Amino acid sequence: MKKKTGSPPTIEEMDILHQSEAIFLFATEGILIADKQGKIVRVNPSGAEMFGYEPEELADLMIEDLIPNRFRQMHTAHRMNFNEHPHARSMGSGMDLYAKRKDGSEFPVEISLSPYQNSKGAYVIAFVIDISIRKIAENKLVSYKNELEVEVEERTLVLKEAIQKLEKTKDELDRALKREQEVNLMKSRFITIASHEFRTPLATVLSSLSLVEKYGDLDENEKRDKHIHRIKSSVRNLTEILNDFLSLNKLEEGKVVVTPESFAINELVDEIGQQMQGIAKKGQRIDCICEALNDSYEVRLDAKLIKNIVINLISNAIKFSPENSSIQIKGLLTDSQVIISIKDEGIGIPEAEKKHVFERFYRMSNAEAIQGTGLGLSIVNQYVLLLKGKIDFTSEVNKGTEFIITLPRYL
Repeated sequence: MKKKTGSPPTIEEMDILHQSEAIFLFATEGILIADKQGKIVRVNPSGAEMFGYEPEELADLMIEDLIPNRFRQMHTAHRMNFNEHPHARSMGSGMDLYAKRKDGSEFPVEISLSPYQNSKGAYVIAFVIDISIRKIAENKLVSYKNELEVEVEERTLVLKEAIQKLEKTKDELDRALKREQEVNLMKSRFITIASHEFRTPLATVLSSLSLVEKYGDLDENEKRDKHIHRIKSSVRNLTEILNDFLSLNKLEEGKVVVTPESFAINELVDEIGQQMQGIAKKGQRIDCICEALNDSYEVRLDAKLIKNIVINLISNAIKFSPENSSIQIKGLLTDSQVIISIKDEGIGIPEAEKKHVFERFYRMSNAEAIQGTGLGLSIVNQYVLLLKGKIDFTSEVNKGTEFIITLPRYL
């Protein structure tokens, strides 16, 4: 049954109207009604209180009066777009929205928009919620999260540092253990080598001394001199063995310190050549040649280490070369480098064993009958490295070997 036009509202309609009014008046959310031009038509008590106004003060204000100044122009454009396509939606989805109170203070809000029409025109209802308390809680949560992240990062850093220290300690222990093993191995090899290498020269010394004494009584000078030479050679072999082990021990303990000084390299090479000529085998000839591209032989290096290097290499050349052979020592000075080579006509190094040349205690298969420790070239290599240089070699079996040392001219 249709209601007659102009008839008074029914009790049901009045109840609905009263309910709608009650919702508007007693809602805890702010409810604002504005026309298409953005002019505020009506505000509920919660909305007026939220913005710090009396309800009647909001009449005839524009919606933009409740928006912070920095957002007003943008909001006007958004409002016009909404009027072209009105539909119920949340405002500023995914954005932080702010409203402005009468006193100018700002506060965060959530806003939902719903368009409606009546006989007087089109309107928009805005439902506004003050989310200040929620924002404070969110900010506290973010702050706590950041503090927690910082604390976790700090704890992680402490843990990383602890792990690094443990790893460093482990590495140090591993190195110490490895060195201890190497030292024990070195001691074991020293005992083996010493017991073998010392026996022959000592026996030679004893027998030769007996013969020297015998020939001395018989006035046979030539035979006596021969055995004196054998005694000197044996004592020299013993000295070389001991020197090798003493040098190795100093290197192992880090007691070899490089002490640069200025000196003429040609004078040092000549001095070493003359010194070593005195212990060369019969007919062996040691030739020394030095050249300087700028006519100056001055260098700044550790003379003692260079002397040890060159003497060790010449000793090998003498030991592994036959009588009546030639040993050449060459020195070449450039503006920045010193190149020293020692070349012999000895037994050479087998091709398959060249990779082992600088290994500690290694002895070539073709040198087993010749006394030695297998330490000399290892020591030479370490001395060269201490002088920031490098050592290379070329060798052919039964034709000879040439060692080439390249050093910086100035340290």
